[in-house]
Amino acid sequence: QVQFVESGGGLVQPGGSLRLSCVASRNIFTIGNMGWYRQATGKQRELVARITNGGSTNYADSVKGRFIISRDNAKNTVYLQMNSLKPEDTAVYYCNGVRGSRAPMFDYWGQGTQVTVSS
Repeated sequence: QVQFVESGGGLVQPGGSLRLSCVASRNIFTIGNMGWYRQATGKQRELVARITNGGSTNYADSVKGRFIISRDNAKNTVYLQMNSLKPEDTAVYYCNGVRGSRAPMFDYWGQGTQVTVSS
């Protein structure tokens, strides 16, 4: 089993930035692909960014060019730098391993971190 602890969310104005962190309870190199998901109220959870062990990244079209995912295997931590935030980015953000192109690897989800973009 693995646990994820997300942090770094908050209230930010449109156009602002936030950096999210996710610490895993086990070596993320052994997990492999890692990703950030988000779930807005009334919507399904979606994958917004994925990173491989080699550092290759993929992004949802809605965040491409604004978000940057990175990882530090030595710290078992995955980051999400979010720039030029929009109100539609408001959601609870979670991290998880990624199986295949977008499926979460683990059934267990952390508590997530709330991101609210509003003036």
